[in-house]
Amino acid sequence: MLKQLYINNFTLIDTLDIPVNKGFSVITGETGAGKSIILGAINLLLGQRADTKCIKLNTRKCVIEAHFDISRYGMQSFFNDNGIDYDADDCILRREISPAGKSRAFINDTPVPLTVIRSLGEQLVDIHSQHQNLMLSEEDFQLNVIDIIADDKQLLSEYQENFAAYNAARKEVKHMQEYAEENKRNEDFIRFQLNELKEANLSPGLQEELEHESDMLSHVEDIKTALYNVENILGAGDAAASDNGGVTDRLKEAVRSLDGITEIYPEAKSAAERMESCFIELKDILQEIGANAANIEFDPRRLEEVNSKLDKIYTLEKKHSAANVEELLSLQAEFEDKLNAIDNSDETMSALLERERQLADKCGLLADKLTTVRTAAARKIEKEMPDRLIPLGIPKIRFAVSIEPKELGCNGHDKVAFLFSANTSTPMQPVAQVASGGEIARVMLSLKAMISGAVKLPTIIFDEIDTGVSGKIAEKMADIMQEMADNERQVISITHLPQIAAKGSTHYKVYKEEGADGTTSRMCILTPDQRVTEIAQMLSGSEITDAAISNAKELLKTK
Repeated sequence: MLKQLYINNFTLIDTLDIPVNKGFSVITGETGAGKSIILGAINLLLGQRADTKCIKLNTRKCVIEAHFDISRYGMQSFFNDNGIDYDADDCILRREISPAGKSRAFINDTPVPLTVIRSLGEQLVDIHSQHQNLMLSEEDFQLNVIDIIADDKQLLSEYQENFAAYNAARKEVKHMQEYAEENKRNEDFIRFQLNELKEANLSPGLQEELEHESDMLSHVEDIKTALYNVENILGAGDAAASDNGGVTDRLKEAVRSLDGITEIYPEAKSAAERMESCFIELKDILQEIGANAANIEFDPRRLEEVNSKLDKIYTLEKKHSAANVEELLSLQAEFEDKLNAIDNSDETMSALLERERQLADKCGLLADKLTTVRTAAARKIEKEMPDRLIPLGIPKIRFAVSIEPKELGCNGHDKVAFLFSANTSTPMQPVAQVASGGEIARVMLSLKAMISGAVKLPTIIFDEIDTGVSGKIAEKMADIMQEMADNERQVISITHLPQIAAKGSTHYKVYKEEGADGTTSRMCILTPDQRVTEIAQMLSGSEITDAAISNAKELLKTK
């Protein structure tokens, strides 16, 4: 329930800080006094998009704040889910808008995204304005009314979850069909490319091995010359070696020389042992080089074979824009997967179609259940609406809810239409097509009264829902709003009708003041005497007569 409303620097309002009482309250004021401004501020607080034009000129920022008592509504989970401190007795919503267009939203002094304050606002306040009457022509609105009365939220949620899965399965089937068709069109080409890659006998590191072998085979003479040169230098030998033999021979001779003096010069033993190790290592290297030199032969056929394989690899890499053999192998695996998918597409498609069918059947069963509970709710509405509308001045009212089957959709397979006739001679037709403005207002109020019994909304605001009615009918509409307010609910009506204004437990007046800084909108709670004057003025106009005063007092006695 709304407890306090604070508005600062919003269009014509400089500062408004006013308590909002429980029960049925009314707001009156001359046209243009600022009633719509206050409603606009509340809409902004509840998450409506901000406009810098709403900020009072030459001010730093606009602030709108409201305090709510939410102790009766079990909303703690919302606060826990959004990481917001929970205070059931004093829940504070605040919006701030700067002249630069920056908007900030707070719940209990915690900054929150606009979507969060909007989500909470939808659970706290329902604003019914004149334009909302136009929603009566919308099928989604009518279906939503049925669902609220049917209290089928859990069933509808289960259906929508299954319908989402069904939609996903349908998309998967369509994607698989397109994928299979495309692959089948390209099957021969895919097989050709796969065979081409397989024939290359690719393996990780193959390109590097072949490039190394090609380089070696292309330089056999250089390699053999170098090896023979090293062999001659290390071994005893020919003209390439020194006159006293190769390095190994001379090293062996040096070892013998050191061994000959170890008894008289022990320090030579360590050097001899180290040189012996070098001799053994060099001897081993010499043998290895000799073997390599003997084994390396120029093989033009092998060189041609290696280069041919490399050319094939280079051609494949260029063709497929691959950087290396590993990428070609990855592409080969991809082609194999595509061909496997083509070969197994019938089985895969059969499984997907079966899943789609199962989900469609499940959606159909849940949609049938929705139809059943909606039909029961429709009969309830049909029964109650005449009881509500006859006292509102439509004595020959006929009201029906048509539920026809349609293709499965996000809300089931029901096409809903509210049918209406205000007299016995006219066939029932969609309400928005045949009802007058005043009749639509009364139908909407009656629906709202029914909905309010099913939805525990703390605060309901009616913005001139009384358009097109007057006199006794207005009194009956006020009675309905008063009844809604008596059911642990706060109802606020912005009205031009004295019959409705007189029914309020609290009466607020919006008016304008002219000051040094220009025109300012104000709002106050009227005293009993002020209420008499206000209602008398609503009855008689600017000149208040004794008859109007008397009539106003009579109206106030009947509340």
